[in-house]
Amino acid sequence: MEPRSWLFLVLSGLATGASWICYFKALSIGDVNKVVPVDKMSTVLAALIAIALFGETSNLAVKLGGTAVITLGTFLMIEKQQSTGPEQQQDRTWLAYALGAAVFAALASILAKVGIEGVESNLATAIRTCVVLVMAWAIVAAKGKMGQAVHVDRYELVFLAASGIATGASWLLYYYAIAAGQVSVVVQVDKLSIVVSVLFARLAFNEKLSRRSAIGLALIVLGTAALAVWK
Repeated sequence: MEPRSWLFLVLSGLATGASWICYFKALSIGDVNKVVPVDKMSTVLAALIAIALFGETSNLAVKLGGTAVITLGTFLMIEKQQSTGPEQQQDRTWLAYALGAAVFAALASILAKVGIEGVESNLATAIRTCVVLVMAWAIVAAKGKMGQAVHVDRYELVFLAASGIATGASWLLYYYAIAAGQVSVVVQVDKLSIVVSVLFARLAFNEKLSRRSAIGLALIVLGTAALAVWK
């Protein structure tokens, strides 16, 4: 592997780790149905950057139109709560972390696209995963939380392990798609996971969608479908 590939894959891993930190912090504060749509704004950022940097201008009108529809749908899903005092501050906090997750996720995709050129996708995924792993445990150690690892509830550990397996499978498929396809399209299709997230939030946490949010979700799906069909 060339030094350039190593550099961009490591940077992509660091951006992924930063995105995760912001994302899970946002989830610990806000509702899944609010955090996930903001995080999915990374698709819009990644698509626009890919069009500019990689010249992915085929069917440009469709791409820009689909991206605009997805953006509109995302804003419709972000419902502002009328609150004051500490609750209002909390609302601003989860939104800041969710936006941070979106920005870092977009950077991770773009950096990975550059670094994965000429590199087998599974190898590239393994390198990025190692970077995220080291980064995550370094943060845990720096915060003095290593001792808590042995006290994690077994029931929670099972779900964390299952989440890790699902993430690994998602990464393997996602970066293979990035290597073979257009970033501006792949990132949009990948973010259809929002449908699964919303459904799970309804079943597990009883987080219901309002009419406004349901329309927003429909627009996100419609915009993504347009990009996938007329790529």
